Amino acid sequence: MSSDPTYSVARTVASTVETHFARHIAEARRRGEQDLATEPSSATIQEIIDATFWASLRPEEGRFPKISVSYLPPEQAGQPLMFEHSLPLSPAILTKLAPAVERPGIHLGVWGEGEELYIWGATRQIPSFGFVLEEVEPGLLVIKHRRIDGLGKFANVVVLKGQQIKIIDEKGTSLPDCPDLLKALLAFTSSDSRGDSLNVLVQLAASMRAHAHGGSLLVVPTGNESWRESIVHPILYSVLPSFSRLGQLMKQESSEINENLWEASVRRAVDTVAGLTAVDGATVITDEYDVLAFGAKIRRKSGSSPVDQMVLTEPIVGNRAIVVPPVQHGGTRHLSAAQFVYDQRDALALVASQDGRFTIFAWSPCEQMVHSHRVDVLLL
Repeated sequence: MSSDPTYSVARTVASTVETHFARHIAEARRRGEQDLATEPSSATIQEIIDATFWASLRPEEGRFPKISVSYLPPEQAGQPLMFEHSLPLSPAILTKLAPAVERPGIHLGVWGEGEELYIWGATRQIPSFGFVLEEVEPGLLVIKHRRIDGLGKFANVVVLKGQQIKIIDEKGTSLPDCPDLLKALLAFTSSDSRGDSLNVLVQLAASMRAHAHGGSLLVVPTGNESWRESIVHPILYSVLPSFSRLGQLMKQESSEINENLWEASVRRAVDTVAGLTAVDGATVITDEYDVLAFGAKIRRKSGSSPVDQMVLTEPIVGNRAIVVPPVQHGGTRHLSAAQFVYDQRDALALVASQDGRFTIFAWSPCEQMVHSHRVDVLLL
């Protein structure tokens, strides 16, 4: 490579990232998956991180750049925009090009020629498990990969902020060994199978966070009406019959699907449901994604006691669970969501704050306590 990285974190994290991509791509290859990315080497990862980090700190015409870089050759990029002459990968050039690719879904394409990396153009198409480095804000970088089949939010791998490194705990080692809880929460970090790649709750969470109004989404078992005991009546925006567009799309067989049309339909349905959460109160959906109500006010179930403590975790390697009172973690939305899950123990609650925090509440039968899993790092 052209030079050693001067951003020391790039060197620290590169081998971990290299191992992540090599493992996932090898496993996908053994399963017979097609259109797989080429895994980046540690040296490649270091150089891309280093150049992007320093570019993120260079304002251009008074604005800091928004950059997304993907490591792939042009032949894996569908119908890309290609430069007549490739450009060296450097902070100065990334800063100049950033305005052209700051819209979501557009990435600068980077590939190697001998020992040098160069920028060959821009693309919207990334192969499965393709390496992407996105600069979210000055000094805040997220390494992610495209999920199998490519629909929805890319899977985050590592978040870097200055000298801080957060490695995503995709195996759930930071969670207690509790099968029911793991089943509820691990889907937010897994990234292999089609079912996981299209985890609807992840897509809903990303869309809720994007609208920036804050909101609550309650996920209740299909056919179980006990959730109504934890809601103030009458429900102003009760939905009857239930709005089932998203649920219907998710039940379609692959033989019935035109992939591109189906993907666009799912995106629209996800944004429609997530948009309801911007209304004051909670949106209620079933675990089959049918909308039952929105703008619902949560109340403590008759005869229940107030929730006074919960377990708090974050999906970061090395994170340790702590027990905190709900009021310490957030405001009214968080407290009411924790109470709802305490009273409705087969439900999930997803809460977005206006400041970008995002938390999932689930009941942990092993801990006999509400478990609060803060997943901001998965949604950047």
